[in-house]
Amino acid sequence: MSSSYPKYISKLRDARVLILGGTSGIGFCVAEAALEHGAQVCISGSKQEKLDQAISRLQSTYPNARSNVFGQVCDLSQPQNLESNLQTLLQVAAGDGKIDHIVFTAGDAITVVPITEATIDGIYAGGNVRFLAPLIMAKLAPQYMTSDQKSSITLTGGVRSHRPALGWAIMSAWGSGIEGMARGLAMDLAPMRVNVVSPGAVHTELFDRFSREQLGTMLQTFKDGTLVGNVGKPEDLAEAYLHCMKDHFLTGTVLTSDGGMTIK
Repeated sequence: MSSSYPKYISKLRDARVLILGGTSGIGFCVAEAALEHGAQVCISGSKQEKLDQAISRLQSTYPNARSNVFGQVCDLSQPQNLESNLQTLLQVAAGDGKIDHIVFTAGDAITVVPITEATIDGIYAGGNVRFLAPLIMAKLAPQYMTSDQKSSITLTGGVRSHRPALGWAIMSAWGSGIEGMARGLAMDLAPMRVNVVSPGAVHTELFDRFSREQLGTMLQTFKDGTLVGNVGKPEDLAEAYLHCMKDHFLTGTVLTSDGGMTIK
């Protein structure tokens, strides 16, 4: 590391960071933060138009880093194409070098189904993007990543794994599985590091499908369930992912950012 750069904020300088789910929400904010730290950033999403818009926004916000951001479409929702889609994504992200960090924030809209109404197909569908995709990604990633302590994979869980609500049995199970996956991968992929960020309620574009009245009621419920009296912002959560990338002694760990919801 050159002594001409600050010791701490330069940890990601020139690092190659792949962010799955980087076109919106938490993932987009992680992309912003990584660019501010001097990283080269590849973002991925399932739709080309949305990907192009996200890249344009990042390049507009950070004109001096226009050449440091690029993207690749990757559909994670179809299990039969999942491995080949991820292989292509990793090849594009690595380019002629190696990926230093992978951040997985991709997630589809959550459908809460009471366990008494669950079907086998519905249960499997709940884990396609959030569980199966990161597991297959981890299978493929080592051949495209720098294999040392400075490299990392950061997955995304959720507070409902620890504080389930009524009707959340299925998604809580998948979320708990992600945490177990990360601990197992930390062993299997060492010295590369693997961790999980577990967010509480975070106001992202996923809430856009609700009416204004529904959203207001929902956000107030979330606020009341925290110690800080507020809902998380994706800009705040981005700091947790930065920590997972920059702390070279952190692995097999769940980093929770939930406004105190777990302990209230």
